[in-house]
Amino acid sequence: MRPQLLGVPTLGVMLTPRMGNRPELNQTPWAADTGCYNQGDCFRLDRYLTWLESLRCHQATCLFATAPDVVGDAAATWERSVAVLPQLRARGYPAALVGQDGLERMAIDWIAFDCLFIGGTTRWKLSEVAWQLGTEAKRRGKHVHLGRVNSRRRLLAAATAGYDSADGTYIAFGPDRNQQRVRGWLQEIAIQAALRF
Repeated sequence: MRPQLLGVPTLGVMLTPRMGNRPELNQTPWAADTGCYNQGDCFRLDRYLTWLESLRCHQATCLFATAPDVVGDAAATWERSVAVLPQLRARGYPAALVGQDGLERMAIDWIAFDCLFIGGTTRWKLSEVAWQLGTEAKRRGKHVHLGRVNSRRRLLAAATAGYDSADGTYIAFGPDRNQQRVRGWLQEIAIQAALRF
């Protein structure tokens, strides 16, 4: 995960309840994800909320916590998320709605969430309509995050779009080598941003 794409390069972590590890979070930016992408119908809200409770002492460095979603289906995601978003806020977490395919055709309750996590299919998340939703979210003061960013090209696209953070599993597949590559990409983005301003 990469918070503040256009600021000082910082690597953070995206955590899910089933990861089984817990990195040091006191100084590390992090976000909480339900893990619905991999769990599907096996997702249990009670376990997710209990897990978030166990991390409350690290809320100061948490960027957001996602509400449950349904991959590729904005209407089903809203139905699944609408009651959970206030529960995340009540626990002290910035609540993230995971944007999915079709969100652009819905009446969006922008007040209900603090972060727009741009998920969905690859085609949708890289589309003009997703970019427009991200732009509107930024205009409304929301944090905007792009999910599944595993290449220099996609990270650069997220930064160019003005998104605040991005995540991906690229580093996990060769941590020593790939972490250095990602740091290089971030340095390149920071230099380009400095040249633009």
